[in-house]
Amino acid sequence: MTKLSVNINKIATLRNARGGGIPDVAQAAADCQRFGAQGITLHPRPDERHIRYADVRQIAPLITTEFNIEGYPSPDFMALVLSVQPTQATLVPDPPNALTSNAGWNTEREGGFLKNIVGQLHGRGIRASIFVDADIKMVQAAAQTNADRIELYTQPYAEWYAADPVQAAAPYAAAAREAIRLGLQVNAGHDLNLANLRYFVQNVPQVSEVSIGHALVCDALYYGLENTIQLYLKQLC
Repeated sequence: MTKLSVNINKIATLRNARGGGIPDVAQAAADCQRFGAQGITLHPRPDERHIRYADVRQIAPLITTEFNIEGYPSPDFMALVLSVQPTQATLVPDPPNALTSNAGWNTEREGGFLKNIVGQLHGRGIRASIFVDADIKMVQAAAQTNADRIELYTQPYAEWYAADPVQAAAPYAAAAREAIRLGLQVNAGHDLNLANLRYFVQNVPQVSEVSIGHALVCDALYYGLENTIQLYLKQLC
C-alpha cells in the first residue's frame, strides 16, 4: 500500500497570514498522525513564508511515523536536516523566490552536486530522495547519485488527467519502471488530489509514498481534517 505523507506547509501559511500561533502547526502535525497519516512532510524555504526552521525543530520530536523534510539543499537547509535527522530528505531544485516546486532536477547536469549531498545524508542515516520529472534520462542520472528514492513531480499529470488519464499516467509509469529497475524506490507529489490520486497509484507501479499538502488542506476546510485524511487513505487502498 502506498503511504500518505501530509505536507502541513499550508497550515503554517494560514498561521503566518495573521501572526501569532493559530493554527498551531505542531498540533496539526500530531493530529495528522493521530488521524492516520503515515508521514509528515515539511518544506522550509529561506524566507520562512510558511514552515519556519524553528517549526521543524519543534515538530521533529513529535513525529512517530515518517518524517520527511524537503527543500533546496543550501548550507542552511543541510545544517537543519543533519541536526534534526529526519527519516527522509527530499531534495528539490527550488530557487529562493519560487512560489512552489515547479520542476524536477536536471540530474545529468547537477549529478555531482547531488551525489555529494546524498553522501552527507547517508552519513547521518537519512534516506535521500531526489525530485525529478517523469523523464527516463533524469531517473537514470538520479540513480548515479546513490539516492534511495526519486519523487516524481506530478503537476503535469494532474493538469492532463481530466482530458486523458491514460496518456497523463503513461510517462510516470515508464519512469517508475525504470527507477525500480535501477534499484530506486518511487515517491510522488504535487497537485495530487481526491479526483486523480487513485488512478495514479493504480497505474504507476510500486509508488511507495505520496506527499500531499495543498489539496488535502483545502479539502479539510469542507470535510474536516480527520475525515479528509481518511478519504485520502481510501484512495490508496
